Amino acid sequence: MAERSFAEEVKKLRLGAGEQFTGEGILAITKALLENSVGYVGGYQGAPISHLMDVLADAEDILSDLGVRFEANASEAAATAMLAASVHYPIRGAVTYKGPVGVNVASDALANLASSGVTGGALIIVGEDYGEGSSIMQERSHAFAMKSQVWLLDPRPNLPSIVKAVGQGFALSEATNTPVMLMVRIRSCHVTGSFTAADNRPPPLTVRDALSNPRSDYSRVVLPPMSYVQEQDKIRNRWPKAQAHIATHGLNERFGPADGRIGIVLQGGMYNGVIRALQRLGLADIYGDTQVPLYVMNVTYPVVNTEFLDFAKGKDALLVVEEGQPDFIEQALGAILYKEGAGPVLHGKDMLPIAGEYTGQVMLDGVEAFIRKAAPEMLPAQVRAPNSAAPALPDLAKTVPIRPPGFCTGCPERPIFAALKLVEQQSGKHQIAADIGCHLFASLPPFEIGGATMGYGLGPASNGAFDGGGERRPIAIIGDGGFWHNGLSTSFGNAVYNKSDGVIVVVDNHYSAATGGQDVMSSRAQNRSKSTGHPIAEAVKGIGVTWVRQVDRTYDVPKLRAVLNDALTTSHEGPKVIVASSECMLNRQRRERPLAAKAIAEGRRVEKPRFGVDEDICTGDHACIRLSGCPSLSLKRTGDPLRDDPVAHIDQSCVGCGNCGEVADAAVLCPSFYRADVVHNPGPWERAMARLRTAIISRLQARRDGRRAAQAGLA
Repeated sequence: MAERSFAEEVKKLRLGAGEQFTGEGILAITKALLENSVGYVGGYQGAPISHLMDVLADAEDILSDLGVRFEANASEAAATAMLAASVHYPIRGAVTYKGPVGVNVASDALANLASSGVTGGALIIVGEDYGEGSSIMQERSHAFAMKSQVWLLDPRPNLPSIVKAVGQGFALSEATNTPVMLMVRIRSCHVTGSFTAADNRPPPLTVRDALSNPRSDYSRVVLPPMSYVQEQDKIRNRWPKAQAHIATHGLNERFGPADGRIGIVLQGGMYNGVIRALQRLGLADIYGDTQVPLYVMNVTYPVVNTEFLDFAKGKDALLVVEEGQPDFIEQALGAILYKEGAGPVLHGKDMLPIAGEYTGQVMLDGVEAFIRKAAPEMLPAQVRAPNSAAPALPDLAKTVPIRPPGFCTGCPERPIFAALKLVEQQSGKHQIAADIGCHLFASLPPFEIGGATMGYGLGPASNGAFDGGGERRPIAIIGDGGFWHNGLSTSFGNAVYNKSDGVIVVVDNHYSAATGGQDVMSSRAQNRSKSTGHPIAEAVKGIGVTWVRQVDRTYDVPKLRAVLNDALTTSHEGPKVIVASSECMLNRQRRERPLAAKAIAEGRRVEKPRFGVDEDICTGDHACIRLSGCPSLSLKRTGDPLRDDPVAHIDQSCVGCGNCGEVADAAVLCPSFYRADVVHNPGPWERAMARLRTAIISRLQARRDGRRAAQAGLA
């Protein structure tokens, strides 16, 4: 169950020629694919592109009507390999994946695809989440485009430009027999706008048709001597064709006056930020009309030398706005100017930060610094004045507390790490390798478990150097998403083959939860178009793991602790695998809350568990918080002058998972936790019993209060 349904939005994908489309960038990209006769689509989810996979899944009926094949791939490598259909057949294919990490995973397939070249258009949509929106290391996909000679599009972040870029990408790919990467930043994915739709067009040749007339061409096989010929074809034919196509069809754009002393060269994705900076400096209006000439590189690789030199002609200075590092574009442009002996002074990372996201303020500071240095007379008088600097922004780090990522309320992964922490209290700290996914939050307080991650599905492989024996067995954590993505073959196969003695905990929450709750092979839910219900335990047994333990309720902390202790102390040789399974609480709540709300509205009886803390019993040592870390478990002042320390408190966000009580029981903490069942629409008998209980309790409380008052009077 994905975190968001696009069932209503995908109806817009049926809009025809002349109709107005309004929506998010993600949906617009899907519409553009259908308008451009795509034959098959696939990919792997990951922010900010996760929703594109969700849109495609919700639009399967529309895709099917057009004869378009959709596949939710097991990894980015599998997605890119699927583009092999465009190598021999004139079929347009598109796949999607998350930024640099997706490109990293896909790099082997991408290199082979780029070497052989394509007959049909091949488009790779990369969700580049650089900067504050990123959940990964700060790298750029640009390097892979350069390495493998794949053309890279970076369109301006508005719907008409993004939609246009999809068609341009397919055309460029077909004209040069080269795959094309279309980079859409997080703002492009979620920008809202409109464009005039065109009719959806079925592919001239479907993948079903291709199966009836198979083709092959040994010259496109990546083996010597063909691979040597393919390399020469890239340089001698494909590259010049790409530059000519880009120039002829105007893929890059120029704005502002035709001449001028200065100019700005920018990635297409940086256009909005640059225009906004110029607006704030009084050098552009709200319609984008700019007094500073702009050369917008909607294609950032390859660079079209002739276009750039024509833009640079007659200018004294140029500013290159290139987000991220290394400064690939700035270096390329500098080399072109040097070889041509051209005159403009080139600025870039000397005016703008070398690394980090180019936010609005960063862009304003950099553009203003460039213009002050190269053409100060262009700045309006009020901006030129030394006392006209924009007011300094407050340092939010000093006023807003940090908010590191953490587990959701009721998350079934939290008790796994509570149990592991209890184990470490007895046996000492272990070497623990983590993996990509929600469980990586355990490396942060209060658990502080797991100190490194090497990639999606590589957690157990990260412990390879420690699996040769020692005082304590190493432990690895991996999620079900990582298990099916890359873990089964790379990590578990590696552990079996090398007779690993370590312990591997598979966190099975039934979904690829961290990317939005998409189904995986081991999901328990039925999926009408995918095969689910394949147990992880059976998969690891199938490759030779003989010590496997399945725990189907992770909230049972004592049981988890016992299984972990068993795995760490058993004399069994070979890898020890624990599959800890409980449904992701977010997905569970998405499914159950609407049903409960409907039942309550219809007058049916609904019982919901809630937990609380008895203030009179709580000792205030807060060990429960250190072992649970649930967002609903916080602190509260009692108002008792004899108790300075706050007591534990459970707020209204509690979902009734019971983990706090389980942890308190397993760790032998104070018995202050209690459970109360909230009953909606109770029956007559329950109402009568509730009135009786209330009367008895009220009477006892009144008697107690009377005794206290009497004692106070005697004192």
